[in-house]
Amino acid sequence: MLILLCNHVFRSYNLWVLLQAMISIEPHDLSTGKLHAYLLGAVSPRPICFASTVDSKGNVNLSPFSFFNVFSAKPPILVFSPARRGRDNTTKHTYENVLEVPEVVINIVNYSMVQQVSLSSTEYAKGVNEFIKAGFTELNSDIVKPPRVAEAPVQLECKVNEVISLGNEGGAGNLVICEVVKIHINEEILGEDGNIDPFKIDAVSRLGGNWYSRAKAGLFEVPKPLTTLGVGIDSLPEEIRRSKVLTGNDLGMLGNVENFPKSEEINIFINASEELKWLREEGNSLEIHKKAQDFLREGKIEEAWKVLLIN
Repeated sequence: MLILLCNHVFRSYNLWVLLQAMISIEPHDLSTGKLHAYLLGAVSPRPICFASTVDSKGNVNLSPFSFFNVFSAKPPILVFSPARRGRDNTTKHTYENVLEVPEVVINIVNYSMVQQVSLSSTEYAKGVNEFIKAGFTELNSDIVKPPRVAEAPVQLECKVNEVISLGNEGGAGNLVICEVVKIHINEEILGEDGNIDPFKIDAVSRLGGNWYSRAKAGLFEVPKPLTTLGVGIDSLPEEIRRSKVLTGNDLGMLGNVENFPKSEEINIFINASEELKWLREEGNSLEIHKKAQDFLREGKIEEAWKVLLIN
């Protein structure tokens, strides 16, 4: 009896401790930004819809959304939500496009393309093709007008059945209800049983802030390009774009800068290192690209650019 009483007291104390640590908030008491941050931090990880659309003039748009999931198999229904911008209540080009041309290709994102996907989320002007800016390859779709992303392990051609507006204020979502009409799967991600192998597809998902999750390796960060207008992969020197060393993720990071370092900054940086001075003297582009890649792996994008522009 004494043991049961002690257990009851212990559980009651633990419950009291948990309640003391809990904060309770009504959504209308928070700013849109704060509420958005709480929701994205709590409802995670979220799959990524990499949506390609076209407007009535045929201009292509490509943009990622993490308000996304699958909701039915027969019929095959996917839903994603390009929300109104919280800061100024404007709508996104993807939302405007599906109203004009109710078709979309939902491309699935894996780790090898995540930096380029992030770059594509830069708020380029209407009419700018993010396939070109982010360095992706357009593939003609079989049924719908928007192109597919060749690099995506799975590409889902969809007809838009309905678009439901959830509100008129900044932060309000717009549910785009899509019916899959054709599926394209890279055979390399299939297991021996013919199903998609979670290790081979190497999918990534979104959490709050800059955080992503890699299904087979844990969490990592990719800074959001919200306050910058990256030059884009199409603006990189051809030697860099066609590098045999630098990956798509590397190019995505390099294309997310607004300005290149100046000659004086490069010289100061190079002259401070015997290794870098040797690289400049040798002029071996392969070794230069490898060194730049080392800096990129450490998240030192400015240093990587100084190495790449060594000559």
